[in-house]
Amino acid sequence: MEYNTTRGPLILPEYGRNVQNMIAHAMEISDRKERNRAAQAIIEVMGQLNPHLRDVDDFRHKLWTHLFVMSDFQLDVESPYDIPKPESLREKPQRVSYPSSNIRYGHYGKYIQEILESSKTIESSDEREYLKITMANFMKKQFLAHNNDTVENNVIANQLKELSKGELVLENPDELMNTNVLLKSMGMVNTNKKFNKNFKQKQKKKFKK
Repeated sequence: MEYNTTRGPLILPEYGRNVQNMIAHAMEISDRKERNRAAQAIIEVMGQLNPHLRDVDDFRHKLWTHLFVMSDFQLDVESPYDIPKPESLREKPQRVSYPSSNIRYGHYGKYIQEILESSKTIESSDEREYLKITMANFMKKQFLAHNNDTVENNVIANQLKELSKGELVLENPDELMNTNVLLKSMGMVNTNKKFNKNFKQKQKKKFKK
């Protein structure tokens, strides 16, 4: 009886022991032409065992790379791609810089802030008016989505003016869409009503005690 503890380690466990054994057998084939045919057959088996790799760009290149990795880069066959080097596995990925942009209000996000800041480049008064009303209503919707509560139109108007550096001024905040209409469009009205109903029932039980 042969146990896994007595076998060599699986280099890429997702392919299983049989594929690794097939690669080991291919490495022992002396005839190069026969060894190439064996490598092609192993690649086909590897592709069938991992069909999800077909969604990866150039998946056959990935399969060939895995083949050489599992052979410890010792398999001498003709590859349609550049044969990777062992050093490439030890290379550290380049450090990804952390975004340093300063977002004034997290619930609005970076892009809303950038759109409002760029409003100074809009010369057409009609476009500025359209942008002002559209963005103010969108800001109100975003505010309600993150806070799940009511919000005064004056608050949205002040934040619109702040983020646009004074370029967009909402003279009449009451022009904004009604809070209940926005909540209904977001499917939050029923949730709020249910919460309020449950809260009232709990309060009644509490006072009865």
